Amino acid sequence: MKKVFVMFVFMALFTFLVACNDGDSNDKDNAQTDQNIEDANSEENAEQTGDTSAEEVTLKIASWSFGAEGDVNLDRMMVDAFMDKYPNIKVEIDESIAPPWEESLATAASAGSMPDVFAVSNIPTALANEWLLDVSEFTSSDEEFALLPQAVTESITYDGGVYAVPSAQHFLGYFVNKDLFEQANLEVPYLGMSLEEFEEAVRNVSDINQGVVGLNNTFSVPEWYPVAASDDLGWYTFNDGFNLDSPEFINGINTAKNFSTNGYAYETLTADQKANFNGENANEAWFNGGIGLWWDGSWAVSSFQSEADFNWDFIGIPGQRNVVAQDFFGISSSTEHPEEAYMLAKWMGFGKEGYMKKIEITDAEEALNLNGVPLINDPEVLDAYFERVNVPGIVEAYKTIDQAVVEPFKTTPGYAPARWEAPTGVSIGEEANATMGTLINASISGDINIENYATQINELANSKYQEAQEAISK
Repeated sequence: MKKVFVMFVFMALFTFLVACNDGDSNDKDNAQTDQNIEDANSEENAEQTGDTSAEEVTLKIASWSFGAEGDVNLDRMMVDAFMDKYPNIKVEIDESIAPPWEESLATAASAGSMPDVFAVSNIPTALANEWLLDVSEFTSSDEEFALLPQAVTESITYDGGVYAVPSAQHFLGYFVNKDLFEQANLEVPYLGMSLEEFEEAVRNVSDINQGVVGLNNTFSVPEWYPVAASDDLGWYTFNDGFNLDSPEFINGINTAKNFSTNGYAYETLTADQKANFNGENANEAWFNGGIGLWWDGSWAVSSFQSEADFNWDFIGIPGQRNVVAQDFFGISSSTEHPEEAYMLAKWMGFGKEGYMKKIEITDAEEALNLNGVPLINDPEVLDAYFERVNVPGIVEAYKTIDQAVVEPFKTTPGYAPARWEAPTGVSIGEEANATMGTLINASISGDINIENYATQINELANSKYQEAQEAISK
């Protein structure tokens, strides 16, 4: 009887232990199932929000496009949209970086407080100061970066490294008041017209006594003329150096002088001549129908759409090539989060997803407008843009954007001194040592002959270019 009882106790104890082990196993299985569900939900949420990293990251960004603190504008709203997309990345707008821009950046750099992402006013200067990170690690595998115009990617590539992220793009050129030409029974200027046709259009439409003039100003003519006159020269004759002693540059100066001294440009008219126009300044004269061809950038499209009560279009510059102006972001060489900084710069700039978000925001906010033409040649982006900004000349210009010339102020070493700042040693008026800008303006106004100084200023421009290149390579 005692044996039976012991056997019964042993079997009961064994059954209890097995049951306990089964319970522990089931609890573990259930816990693992719950964890798997939680992980799956987390992955799904990450896919929906774009948050693929558990790391909490804070980035600082600075750009003149944000305006003053408290402003409500497209770029500030884009920062908010980025944080919605990537909730693990907090973005702070660095309000301490303000004009004068490069001085503010230099102060921040010396204090070790550079923003992770910042607008670049001059890439060579930023390179010489060692502010910029080479982002080719990211651009080399970025399919959307490959959709940028070749001239643009080349302009931000130095010694094989990519040191800027395109943030905005604009066409530069002329807008035409079509009604003004049609009313005068003249052929309306068009995209791709020849230099001869352009000059004839400016002359023929001008009628000072009737308050009509061909151009708003002539100051840009020497810069774009070489692009129109030669396939081998760029803006202000640049092509691996300046060519200011070339026939194309001299002809451009003399063409501008002809426009200026013969009453074909509003800004060079006398006060008595301007009194014939309906308006107190060139801007009013344009919107009141007194100027045939208006030099500007595509950033002006929104104001033309809302304010001009005449038929207008974009015609660029004469010839088969167009000119684009770019804005850029730099990634700080001291950033602790280069990949996230590149993601932010791309979202705010050339990236498709970011640009489509800009369209979504501007569609919802009546007071906001798209600023600049799309940077990447993507069919969906272009279709969405041109549905909203239907300017035939810009549509046509975009078809040849891969052959466009980049306005070089922000990208070419030494451009500012070569075009405006460098002292020439030439006495002009009250300036004993006139700058390049003063000398060129004096040539346009007819006070001096550019032929007498072309060789001298060409050597000076190229010396400034070389100096700036050497500063980068040190």
